[in-house]
Amino acid sequence: MAGARPIVVIKKKGGHGGHHGGAWKVAYADFVTAMMALFIVLWLMNSSKQIQEAVGGYFKDPTGTARQVGSDMVGAGENFIISKDNMEQLKEQLQKAIKEVPKFDKLKNQIDMTVTNEGLRIELTETEAGTFFDSGSPKISSDGGGMLILLAQELGKLPNKLALEGHTDSKPYAAGSNYSNWELSADRANAARRLMQNEGIRSDQITQVRGFADQRLRKPQDPLDASNRRISLIVQYLEKKPELPVPKSGESPEGKPSSPEARSEGQRANPAEPEPAESKPSPH
Repeated sequence: MAGARPIVVIKKKGGHGGHHGGAWKVAYADFVTAMMALFIVLWLMNSSKQIQEAVGGYFKDPTGTARQVGSDMVGAGENFIISKDNMEQLKEQLQKAIKEVPKFDKLKNQIDMTVTNEGLRIELTETEAGTFFDSGSPKISSDGGGMLILLAQELGKLPNKLALEGHTDSKPYAAGSNYSNWELSADRANAARRLMQNEGIRSDQITQVRGFADQRLRKPQDPLDASNRRISLIVQYLEKKPELPVPKSGESPEGKPSSPEARSEGQRANPAEPEPAESKPSPH
């Protein structure tokens, strides 16, 4: 047909595929991260116990402030609270400090620390020859004085309250004596209190001094054993006080309206309550 347009055929040549994008980079980065984590785990499994504890301690306390007790009592109650969660940390800290005491090798078997429901119990047990006190006397020996002074300097930094206990074995005093194991246990606990308060313990920090005589033996099966004669120092738990709820508008911190004016204003502001009707003069 005259005037018809010619048919144009366009042929496309095969070429290289399009761009694949960057998804492979993400997958590769994940693979490298997983491999790095695997190598770290394998390294930790073959490292020393000290390194394992150090790495584990970092993840438990990244800021590194859990063990910082401070050298004074300013703000200590807010920053370091001895609870059941961190009492083991205090135990480790005291054990390290005690190792610096002269004659530690001689005394190490006479010092026992255990975490109990009441707190950290530190017990200084006697030997047959007497270690911390003179035999049958409340007089503190030189070894006992050095140990109590060190404990006073360390525990005086804490906001926690302390209790002191004295214990004896079941060996009785001579018949007719006015002095017994009851007096001896209480006098030894009091002697330890006086020394510790002179060396770092605050006057209001020790709340109880107890004398138990032979009523709480360390070895009940052997009531005459020397280890039954001991001084026990208990570092009691200290819990934070619960915070008071935020008072609502028009209320005091105890949750009560702050004043009669506030109560009346609150009542008027309640749209659910109708306004009081105005009194009209009686026609009579």
